Amino acid sequence: MKLGKFVGLALMALTLGLAGQSLAAEPIKIGVYLPLTGQNAFGGQLELEGVQLALKDIPEVLGRPIELVVVDNKSDKVEAANAVKRLVERDKVVALIGTYGSSLAMAGAEVAEKAKVPGVGTSCTSPLVTQGKKYYFRACFIDPYQGAAAATYAYENLGLRKAAVLMDMTNDYAVGLSSFFTRSFKKLGGEVVANLKYSSGDQDFTAQLTEIITKKPDVVFMPAYFAEGAIIMKQARELGATFRLMGADAMDNPDTVKLAGKAAEGFLHTTFPYDAKMPNMSAEAKKFTEAWNKAYPEKETNVNGALGYNCLFLIVDAIKRGNSADPAAITKALAETKNLVTPLGTLTINASHDAEMPVGIIEYKDGKRVYLTEVTPK
Repeated sequence: MKLGKFVGLALMALTLGLAGQSLAAEPIKIGVYLPLTGQNAFGGQLELEGVQLALKDIPEVLGRPIELVVVDNKSDKVEAANAVKRLVERDKVVALIGTYGSSLAMAGAEVAEKAKVPGVGTSCTSPLVTQGKKYYFRACFIDPYQGAAAATYAYENLGLRKAAVLMDMTNDYAVGLSSFFTRSFKKLGGEVVANLKYSSGDQDFTAQLTEIITKKPDVVFMPAYFAEGAIIMKQARELGATFRLMGADAMDNPDTVKLAGKAAEGFLHTTFPYDAKMPNMSAEAKKFTEAWNKAYPEKETNVNGALGYNCLFLIVDAIKRGNSADPAAITKALAETKNLVTPLGTLTINASHDAEMPVGIIEYKDGKRVYLTEVTPK
């Protein structure tokens, strides 16, 4: 063989080898759209920190690095849709994580569905997020289950028989949860004596609370976000209300007790099945807790962080099982997720694309958040 031909073949082989290495090292892009500013920014930031923590634990898959492309959806439905559009069209992500806020997730999911790019919702609990969707999933339970669990705990565990509801009529999350709580509480044999409304951004709830007090309920269910919920708690106690107050997962925030102060005493809310001080913590939950404390020593561990962590965990598991970073393969593998051990317990994605998991109950005692138990609704 002539020397020139040999050298040429050697260079070609080297070039092909380098090209193969380059392709193998090409990052797998996963889009993250969360509310990092606006009304829901606190929850969105916590979930982002959870996603970023997961990336530290699992920086690569199939021999390729994982790259997060993060976009702020600004707590706005239009911005959420635009964020997903940018991520799938410009950034060419193969999967999506997001978002905190069911109405935001619904807007984003519509765009993802048309683009045929799989998405995993963090804490968006409205059933409408995944309803009729082929490409959208979630790492959390849904509001019918959560609302029924709240009603079950109030009726069965606490023995409360008369309830009232105070909800944000402009928020899909609040409207849905209120409906599911009401339906379940009545089915159990309880009475709902009042159903009052307010609008997002309201600061004065005295009129509604005064009317509720006249109805003498044992418990008031208010599926608010933590900032509004804290105001409601304070104003209820200032009016002399003695009924129990109960919320849902959007109240599970480190600032709830800081904002509400003494008014938070005895407050209850549903949550996802993780807490840094929960009894009988699993090995995966311990691993997450230790990793969080090391990465964010100035911040308490929280369930939103765990949910963000779980979303990347789910997607990477799907990529591994499908042996592909192709969106169609990821979608198929996500739908087949069964008995995956995570920081939030053993997780299965059901036929509705929702995660099956128990519902935790939190109570505030002596200024502290206490994880009480887990509930299976009736």
